[in-house]
Amino acid sequence: MISLPLIYLLAGLYVARIAWLSARDAANPRRWMTAGFWGLLALSFLIGDRLPAAWMGGVVVALALLAGFGGVRAGRVEPVSAETLAASAARHGHRLFAPALVIPLVTVAVVLFGADIGWGEWRLFGSEMITQVGLGLACFLALATACALTRTSPLRAAEQSRGLVDAIGWAALLPLLLATLGSVFAAAGVGEAVAELVRAWIPVDNRFVVVLAYALGMAGFTMIMGNAFAAFPVMTAGIGLPLLVQLHGADAASLAAIGMLSGYCGTLMTPMAANFNLVPAALLELRDPYAVIRVQIPTALLLLAANVGLMYFIVFRNAA
Repeated sequence: MISLPLIYLLAGLYVARIAWLSARDAANPRRWMTAGFWGLLALSFLIGDRLPAAWMGGVVVALALLAGFGGVRAGRVEPVSAETLAASAARHGHRLFAPALVIPLVTVAVVLFGADIGWGEWRLFGSEMITQVGLGLACFLALATACALTRTSPLRAAEQSRGLVDAIGWAALLPLLLATLGSVFAAAGVGEAVAELVRAWIPVDNRFVVVLAYALGMAGFTMIMGNAFAAFPVMTAGIGLPLLVQLHGADAASLAAIGMLSGYCGTLMTPMAANFNLVPAALLELRDPYAVIRVQIPTALLLLAANVGLMYFIVFRNAA
C-alpha cells in the first residue's frame, strides 16, 4: 500500500543523502552544522513518529538554533557547463517539461481515483491524507521521469539538486511549519478570540463590513504568518464560519475559495513568505532583497480589492 509513511521514508532518504553530501563538502566552512541540520530533518522524516514527543521537540529546537545562528550555508556543487545544458535542451526539446507536468497530473489522478484502485478489500492507496500521498508520489515519479529522460542516476540527480536545496536552506521548511502553526492556533482558541474582537469593533449585522474584515484579516494574518494555510483556520473559525456562514448564510465553499485567494494576496506582500519572495531574490542575486515584494504589491492590492467584490456578490447568492 502506498501511504504517507512510505512518502516520509522516501523523503527521509533523500534528505539524508543531502546531509551526507553536505558533510563531505570540504569547501563549506560550516559543513558540519549544515549536515547536522539536514540530518536532523532526515531523522524526523524517517523515525519521527517513533520518537517521544519531548525528543521531537528537541529536534525542532535544534533545527531552529542551527538555522537562526547561520549554521546552514550553501555548499559547493560542481556546475553543469552551459554547453552541456544547451546540448541537452536541443536534444530533448519540449520533452523536458514532462517531469513538471507529471506532478499535477499524478496528484489530481490520485486524489480523484486513488481511493477506488485496488482488488477486493485491498486498496493501492491509504485512505488517510490521500492528497499528500498523491503529491509525494508525484514528486518521486517526476524525479524518475527526469532521470529516465536525461539518463541520469537518482544519486547524481540528488547531488545536483543540493545546490538549490542549499540556496533555499531553512526557508524550505516554512510552508510546512507555518501551516502546522495555524492548526495549533486554531486548536488553542485563537479563532474564538478573533471573533470576540470582531464583534466588539465592527457592526456584524452589516454583510459588507464582515466580508471586508474577513478578506483583510486573511491577507493581514497571512502577512504575519507568511502562509495563507496558517491564516485560514484562524480567520475562518473566527469570522468566516460564525459571522458569514452561520449569521449571514454565506456559501461555505465559495467563501473558503475566495478567502484563501485573499490570503495569497498577503503572501505577495510579506518577507515572512521567504520561500516565495526572498529566495527568488537571492537566487537571481538582486541587490534589493525585497525587490520581488515591491513589484508584487500593486497586483496584490488590486487582487485583494477584486476578491472583496467577488466575495460580497458571490457567497450570498443563495442566502435568504
